[in-house]
Amino acid sequence: MGLAEALRRLSGALESGSGGAGDEEAGPGLCRNGWAPAQSPPAGRRGGRFVKKDGHCNVRFVNLGGQGARYLSDLFTTCVDVRWRWMCLLFSCSFLASWLLFGLAFWLIASLHGDLAAPPPPAPCFSHVASFLAAFLFALETQTSIGYGVRSVTEECPAAVAAVVLQCIAGCVLDAFVVGAVMAKMAKPKKRNETLIFSENAVVALRDRRLCLMWRVGNLRRSHLVEAHVRAQLLQPRVTPEGEYIPLDHRDVDVGFDGGTDRIFLVSPITIVHEIDSSSPLYELGRAELARADFELVVILEGMVEATAMTTQCRSSYLPGELLWGHRFEPVLFQRGSQYEVDYRHFHRTYEVPGTPVCSAKELDERAERDSHSPKSSFPDSLTAFCYENELALSCCREEEEAKEGDESEAEEGAASPRGLTPTLSLTLPP
Repeated sequence: MGLAEALRRLSGALESGSGGAGDEEAGPGLCRNGWAPAQSPPAGRRGGRFVKKDGHCNVRFVNLGGQGARYLSDLFTTCVDVRWRWMCLLFSCSFLASWLLFGLAFWLIASLHGDLAAPPPPAPCFSHVASFLAAFLFALETQTSIGYGVRSVTEECPAAVAAVVLQCIAGCVLDAFVVGAVMAKMAKPKKRNETLIFSENAVVALRDRRLCLMWRVGNLRRSHLVEAHVRAQLLQPRVTPEGEYIPLDHRDVDVGFDGGTDRIFLVSPITIVHEIDSSSPLYELGRAELARADFELVVILEGMVEATAMTTQCRSSYLPGELLWGHRFEPVLFQRGSQYEVDYRHFHRTYEVPGTPVCSAKELDERAERDSHSPKSSFPDSLTAFCYENELALSCCREEEEAKEGDESEAEEGAASPRGLTPTLSLTLPP
């Protein structure tokens, strides 16, 4: 919420309070921004994402004092961060300015020595340098070694020798700066993020008889991401008991840091799991509360690029409308003979699991405590059987598609007779 909106809410609250018992009565329960401490911000108040789906942060810096001087103090990083067109323009102007500067110096030295006079002296400072254009070409040849030998400096003029030596040193420094900046920009690990993807939606479903928030990450390249680990943060506005309004309060979402499960081996797509327990910011949110909530879940994947050993970070975010309650991700990893196959057509797909509790994890724990059961025994076995049936149905469909390609007759027999599924399902269904 912007400052103007906060001031309007504050003025309205003060006006309503002044008509009653006075400011002292309305003051203790009212914040400076017009929100009560126990009152949550209205849903959908924020206008846009803080972190876009492609990982770019939706932040614009304004009114920075001395911004240009700060950027110039770290010129190398500035050159690496700017766009390629500005980088090419900057380096072209730098080389051109260097050649013009030393060409002017050579022309002045030759002019003071008298090399530009009508009858040239018997011992000039520069050979074949009789104009400013010739001096510019000599500076270009000296720094780039293009056509070197046509024009040269003689030993008759120490100032000319010193100028040539100074240009060689300055040219080496400029070349090192340019080559280093270009190589650093070409090897930026930011481009590696183009082959790291997050699922379009996150899901909330039961896993190991606990409500869990899950999303999927994938690596499109064969090269691995070394020391890959994931993090997540929940961003939402908050009002402190003292009345301070925090537009975006950052809260860590545990994805297994204590147990080490946040470090992943990202060869095939992996589903990241956040167990909604008492320490989770989603502990008191059910399906209805989640639909009305106002927050943004920022997910982060970090690791070292195997080819360059440089650290990269890939980001994405999920809004409450992108969290599908009672859904699971379709499987993407299948075994084909002696190899494993990843089908990215199913990467973003989910399927609904009917029977998923719609209440919050806190209510489930309270219900389990009232029933004198542990959380693991508070869910009926039919939920587990249903989830297994869905997974089995998906695998059977794919087996039927493969069988149709190889042998149509066997596929028809398998599809027509459901007796082949009965012995397997009887192991999971309750007696």
